[in-house]
Amino acid sequence: MAFNVTGVEQGEWAVLRVSGELDLVTSPVLRQRVHDVVAEGHHSLVVDLSDVFFCDSSGVGVLIAARRLIRSCQGRLRLILPDRGAEDGSHVNRVLGALGVRRLFDVRADLDSATTDEAGPLSA
Repeated sequence: MAFNVTGVEQGEWAVLRVSGELDLVTSPVLRQRVHDVVAEGHHSLVVDLSDVFFCDSSGVGVLIAARRLIRSCQGRLRLILPDRGAEDGSHVNRVLGALGVRRLFDVRADLDSATTDEAGPLSA
């Protein structure tokens, strides 16, 4: 599966859907897309990682940098990481948990809960 980042808008939220491997080679693409979204004036961002089947430390670094950028704009960043999927859940979810940084993110299970304020974040 090739790496791909597509963007859509859902209400006040900009949504980046990421698929493939998020690694040293592909993470600069996501970093640039996040910067582009913020430069366009969007400060409410959802990054949908449902279709990311591999993430290394450079991918985690991009997510942490995106969090820092959005916070500097007083914006909101939410990640979509389904708790069920291939072999006990999202690979990205397991990586963030193993590195102890998952608690830094507002993690949601799907797009509907990520783009509404009704449901709270999933517990860490």
